[in-house]
Amino acid sequence: MDMTTASCREFVTVLASSEPAPGGGGAAALVGALGTALGNMVGSLTVGKKKYADVEAEIIALKAKCDALQTELLDQVPADAEGFLPLARAYGIPKDDPSRDEVMEEATVIACRVPVRIMELCCEALDAIAVFAAKGSRLAVSDAGCGAVIVKSALQAASLNVFINTKTLKNRAYAEELNAKCLSMLDKYGAMADEIFETVKNGFFR
Repeated sequence: MDMTTASCREFVTVLASSEPAPGGGGAAALVGALGTALGNMVGSLTVGKKKYADVEAEIIALKAKCDALQTELLDQVPADAEGFLPLARAYGIPKDDPSRDEVMEEATVIACRVPVRIMELCCEALDAIAVFAAKGSRLAVSDAGCGAVIVKSALQAASLNVFINTKTLKNRAYAEELNAKCLSMLDKYGAMADEIFETVKNGFFR
């Protein structure tokens, strides 16, 4: 079932159940889409306003990018569930089966792919939100700040869904490569999200 077609209440109910999916990855993807949409809303409230005519073309382009990011992030909800299935099945293989280790390794690699992609999309979203916060309508700047911290939480959540899997990979070189990539995104874009939040927050006390 594609949980993105369910109601919010249905999604939360299934998330809280013993069903293996959606889990942290799917939740991160949905949250990332929500945060991206908040930034995008700032763009929507900026376009067409005379005060922001000089940045309108840039904002329109960013809005189109965020539309695509929202769609792809939502697509990661069912993709994450699908990517986890091979690993869920692999755990059911008897431990004395000689093929178990190889199947587990391959399934674990597959399970990492969607969370990494969610992180990449969140980074792109934060790049856009930074512009919305700096150049978008001042009447909606709080939404840009909200979007930044929400996307940051999605970025962090997705990373944990990578790290829990890289921990068990036998191919340590590949595991460390993925870990380094994810840690780099966390460092750079976590700091960016914090900066957006602090700038927006501090703007209310000037």
